[in-house]
Amino acid sequence: MQKGSIGVTTENIFPVIKKFLYSDHEIFLRELVSNAVDATQKLKTLASHGEYNGSLDGLKVNVAVDKEKGTLTVSDNGIGMTAEDIDKYINQIAFSGAEEFLNKYKDNANAIIGHFGLGFYSAFMVAKKVEIRSLSYKEGAQAVSWICDGSPEYEMNEIEKAERGTDIILYIEDEEDKEFLENARIEALLRKYCKFLPVPVVFGKEQEWKDGKYVDTDRDNVINNIEPLWTRKPTELKDEDYLKFYHDILPGQDDPLFWIHLNVDFPFTLTGILYFPKIRNNIEINKNRIQLYCNQVFVTDSVEGVVPEFLMLLQGVIDSPDIPLNVSRSYLQSDSNVKKIASYITKKVAARLEEIAKNDPKNFEEKWNDIKLFIEYGMLTDEKFCEPAMKFALVEDTEGKFFKLEDYRKLIESAQADKEGNVVYLYATDKEQQYSYIKAATDKGYSVLLMNGQLDVHFIGMLEQKIEKSRFVRVDSDVIDNIIPSADKKEVDLSAAQRTMLTTMFRSQVPNIEKSEFFVSLESLSADAQPIVIVQSEYMRRMKDMAALQPGMSFYGELPDSYNLTLNVNHPVVKSVLDAAQSAVGSQVEALESDLAAANAAIKAINDAKGDKELDEAQKQQLADNEAKAADLRKQEETLLTEYANGQDKVKQLVDIALLGNGMLKGEALSKFLQRSISLL
Repeated sequence: MQKGSIGVTTENIFPVIKKFLYSDHEIFLRELVSNAVDATQKLKTLASHGEYNGSLDGLKVNVAVDKEKGTLTVSDNGIGMTAEDIDKYINQIAFSGAEEFLNKYKDNANAIIGHFGLGFYSAFMVAKKVEIRSLSYKEGAQAVSWICDGSPEYEMNEIEKAERGTDIILYIEDEEDKEFLENARIEALLRKYCKFLPVPVVFGKEQEWKDGKYVDTDRDNVINNIEPLWTRKPTELKDEDYLKFYHDILPGQDDPLFWIHLNVDFPFTLTGILYFPKIRNNIEINKNRIQLYCNQVFVTDSVEGVVPEFLMLLQGVIDSPDIPLNVSRSYLQSDSNVKKIASYITKKVAARLEEIAKNDPKNFEEKWNDIKLFIEYGMLTDEKFCEPAMKFALVEDTEGKFFKLEDYRKLIESAQADKEGNVVYLYATDKEQQYSYIKAATDKGYSVLLMNGQLDVHFIGMLEQKIEKSRFVRVDSDVIDNIIPSADKKEVDLSAAQRTMLTTMFRSQVPNIEKSEFFVSLESLSADAQPIVIVQSEYMRRMKDMAALQPGMSFYGELPDSYNLTLNVNHPVVKSVLDAAQSAVGSQVEALESDLAAANAAIKAINDAKGDKELDEAQKQQLADNEAKAADLRKQEETLLTEYANGQDKVKQLVDIALLGNGMLKGEALSKFLQRSISLL
């Protein structure tokens, strides 16, 4: 019998803590099973080098629970250990058997997955005592046992053991850890962490229903698939294989749109399959949908920060031996290999999308609305993805036609350039609500995009930065003759009194709409254009839309919605309204306008004469008197025109028609409009 103390020193304990301090106690099972798989893989490697000539048949890992004895056992028939091996790999904690083994057999030992001897100590997170029983593959080896109660003291003895390999026996006593003596709990953990390990992992026997109950059969209950799809060559696989695997790992999901099979061995090793799910109405960032593996050993399904955020919208599996197995997620996020892998995946995803868009454009267009959110999200959040995506990202017009960004610019640049040479991209967010604006634009020969996605407000802003000399303008942000400004715009040929009459009358008849304010402007448009149109400033509306998505811009969200009531002074109906007002109150308005002009001229003269000097008391009084007079004249004018407009059904009808066309006429105002419409008929 040998007794001793485990070699734990201040020089080697801190690396152990750094790499193997687990937040979830359940990880111990992954570590022990991984080590057992490692032991069988080592035996295969030795056989390939001619250093082991025995049979390799039946290599497997067994996991067993004995609830009565309070034990959980993980067994393998792999390489086994001698007393010297245990002393070297178990009693000296900071020494990694896998590292030494890899250095010796680095050319073809890629399947070695653990840091043998280190992850083993995770067993003490749940066990009061741990026993190792092992027989080495070496000829004439003596089987040994090693027992430790979690203190630095251990005991090692020679024992009898018939079969090569190692048994790790955990004695679980604490009440809080007895969940690991439940068959259902252990099977669930094995399926979570070990379902794709490269060596069969057996947990009991398969069961079948017989005589009213489940009974064991003589068939092993193999937990895992030792050759998962991502380890196979894409040329060997059919679409049905990819779809079956998708539903195996993500049951209950709709079929994916398409997938990417990752397979690279330089400058790092990476395999995996990523699927594009359907994403339509909102950003469905489903956590735990990308599973991270290291040589088929499950590492984590919390990949935030490990892969670019937009890739979280994908689903599937990533596997790489370059991903450190026994570390925390925060360590993963700072690991240089992981960052390289994330960058590669981004490029691969972009290349795959570009390939589909180029080789099967019809299929890509059909699926665009299902992947649009994913692509826009990626372009907005990842510059490395955005650059190649500019080549295959699509835009859709209001007629349902799709265009690549470059092709669409070529289509519209001759007809939709403003006087500064900027190409104006017209867009709508609602085909039904903005129908009249869209029709006015298309009747003029313009093309209108449909930008009704959740991220389109941000996407538009990004495109304006990426596409030189471009502006995006919503189709209802101005009257159609002004929406793409040209050099020959017609000026409004009205007197000051006529301008005042129109603007004051129409403004006075706009009903009170909460958190909204209206301004009236006059435009000289064609006689067959709409008589009155409500438009909203592109800048302010876009700021408010962005404020709804970004809490930091809440200032804009609190501002009232600002609308422009644009009157076409050349339309016959507007002309008739002006002519009627001219006859009824024109002379009074002209007199008030004349007096107001005189008062304003006096105010200007006093201010101009003042210069940098302080006004004397007489001048101050003069200024105050004229300002008061101007205010009174404006009030008189407004009262006169409002009272007149109150009796003009035509003015009210025009205002309400404009509001109705924008879905803004509701409640009492809508009821009055309907009654007025009937009476006018």
